[in-house]
Amino acid sequence: MSTREVSLLLAGPSGQLEALYLDLPEARGLALICHPNPVQGGTMLNKVVSTLQRTARDAGFATLRFNYRGVGASAGAHDMATGEVDDAEAAANWLLAQHPELPLSVFGFSFGGYVAASLAARLEAKDVELEKLFMVAPAVTRLGADDAFPQQCTLTVIQPENDEVISPAAVFAWSESLERAHELLKVAECGHFFHGKLTELKDLILPRLSN
Repeated sequence: MSTREVSLLLAGPSGQLEALYLDLPEARGLALICHPNPVQGGTMLNKVVSTLQRTARDAGFATLRFNYRGVGASAGAHDMATGEVDDAEAAANWLLAQHPELPLSVFGFSFGGYVAASLAARLEAKDVELEKLFMVAPAVTRLGADDAFPQQCTLTVIQPENDEVISPAAVFAWSESLERAHELLKVAECGHFFHGKLTELKDLILPRLSN
């Protein structure tokens, strides 16, 4: 069985979206992965995104990662708001169309955490069942107090304690204020990009995908 992703160009709201897709014949679920801030060089090839993809693959999930508008071969220009969520929704719809019988989980790193949470809320509002949401070092300050937030899926938040990009204190305070059930995992002696900690990140996520 091949575990090599294939390159795709998907139809997006601003034109084509560049993506990498792994189809597992006996997949137990679907994983969509949202990458970090495109203005700061974030792409679907980011090493944290790649770790999330491999972790989902090893748990038996078919995976899809993609570049937002204006990144790589994806058409359009950066929006840094709802436009990237629109892109993620198009990618999710494509993935669900390939495997309508399988449950969807969504992952987001940094800015992608905002995108993933916003997408999850949209999907729930449209009665699309979402199994799990993983927010890794998420840009929680982009989530407004009045913004919809998913309530039905299992939520795991993973935050490095020495994050130099996203304020750990802001993430911890946001977690404390979140009224829905969730799990907050703090990673000690770890910066935003999980240098030297990618194996630990995988070890945190893998059992939560396998249960």
